[in-house]
Amino acid sequence: MSSVTYKNVTKRFGDVIAVSDLSIEIADKEFLVFVGPSGCGKSTSLRMLAGLEEISDGEIYIGDRLVNDVPPKDRDIAMVFQSYALYPHMTVYDNMAFGLKLRKVPKQEIDRRVKEAAGILGIEHLLDRKPKQLSGGQRQRVAVGRAIVREPNVFLMDEPLSNLDAKLRVQARAEIQKLHQRLGTTFIYVTHDQTEAMTMGTRIAVLRDGVLQQIDTPQNLYDLPGNVFVAGFIGSPAMNFFDATLIDENGTMYVDCKDFRVAVPGERKQPYKPYLGKEVVFGIRPEHIHDPEFAPPGITPAQVDAKIDVLELMGNEVIAYFNTLQNEMPFLGRFDPRTKVTVGMTKATAFDMSRMHIFDKKTEKAIR
Repeated sequence: MSSVTYKNVTKRFGDVIAVSDLSIEIADKEFLVFVGPSGCGKSTSLRMLAGLEEISDGEIYIGDRLVNDVPPKDRDIAMVFQSYALYPHMTVYDNMAFGLKLRKVPKQEIDRRVKEAAGILGIEHLLDRKPKQLSGGQRQRVAVGRAIVREPNVFLMDEPLSNLDAKLRVQARAEIQKLHQRLGTTFIYVTHDQTEAMTMGTRIAVLRDGVLQQIDTPQNLYDLPGNVFVAGFIGSPAMNFFDATLIDENGTMYVDCKDFRVAVPGERKQPYKPYLGKEVVFGIRPEHIHDPEFAPPGITPAQVDAKIDVLELMGNEVIAYFNTLQNEMPFLGRFDPRTKVTVGMTKATAFDMSRMHIFDKKTEKAIR
């Protein structure tokens, strides 16, 4: 079993709490991603599991084994770092074999594991080269290969793709997912890139200031964010937020944002009734703001007029930067590429209210 359990884990650096009371159960063979902005505690959480940082409070288990005081080399984990940390004077083969030689693994077994890992990663032809002769993507594969030959129960990856260019990152993401499926081992992955998290993880743990905000599947985090922070962090471009008040007029509930107001669909009203007359935060994603001319079928549209400041032509879509007409409240919409909008024009947009979000203004928690 290669499950991992964090039980009320806290890490302090002097007076600074880097990770606060973290409790997560990671199933055997799961691909869990820690995601969040710099300084949120995601790498520290990984390093405590690896044994590279001491735990201030709490317990960490690998399978049924408490590993708080177990040395890193005895935890049956392998780690891939942001810097590939390859030995420059060694060949690719020797870099991959080095850890096994230290453990006095028989030479024949080392040869089998290195060649098998090289075959999985497609680097068999690079085994005689040295790191300086490799591209960034090839070095990244060697670093992953060095972890694979260990045949660990748990793979730990700390932002391993951040040194690659955009095209290579997309390719490497797919390779790591295939690797996870092929090896059938538990993967725990750290990134600040929410796109990486969404495309790779079976579950995602979102951290902020050392505190776990929400842990769920990528789709649930996108559709049902637990608070304003998660809603704004997951999704690109980020969700639009407006300060608003919920009001009722003649039995119709409205989200009143001062510059505009939009009706709440009847089937969505019930959980919001206790908040009538109160300040809330109204959220809607750019992809749920449409050009009415090209709006998809089945949406619940509400018209909002705004002025276009900037257009980003992406080929498959147009990202439009808007300002409301009175107080110039900014928001983004993602339009069909056939749209005829231009910079400076005032445009009627269609907010899909079936995909709206309402958050408590004080607690910032989602109202469901």
